[in-house]
Amino acid sequence: MRKIFLSLVTASVLLSACNQTSGNTSTAANKADSAATKPVAAAAAGTTTANAANAPLMKFEKESHDFGKIKQGDKVSYDFKFTNNGKSPLIITDAVASCGCTTPDWPKTPVKPGESGLIKVVFNSAGKMGLQDKQITITANTVPAQNMVHLIGEVLTK
Repeated sequence: MRKIFLSLVTASVLLSACNQTSGNTSTAANKADSAATKPVAAAAAGTTTANAANAPLMKFEKESHDFGKIKQGDKVSYDFKFTNNGKSPLIITDAVASCGCTTPDWPKTPVKPGESGLIKVVFNSAGKMGLQDKQITITANTVPAQNMVHLIGEVLTK
């Protein structure tokens, strides 16, 4: 009898909690708010599409670089050259490598349309061996917001 009572109390609490969501009430104020929100959302979606045409475009000369075979402990670097082929200044906000052994350095100032820049990537092979493929993800004000380049090669043991 006790189990049945507790089950009924639990079920009624759950059902009453489900019926108290603010999104399901149909007051005039809520209807006005949702009606006002729809044009804003549609305008925002249209703005995003319009901005894509004017957004910066990051075009790399090479999206991957093979540093070949190196000895364990060696450091190699490569400069990924890119051009802003878009219609507005390119602003890089972050560049992250797939491994702590790889360090990217990017321009901190905007790259104007038609201008070029470099992302310098340094790979430290200490503690690494075999084939390596390090991915660098660059976040900028482009559409899409992320671009990727790769640094590949082979680390030989000493």
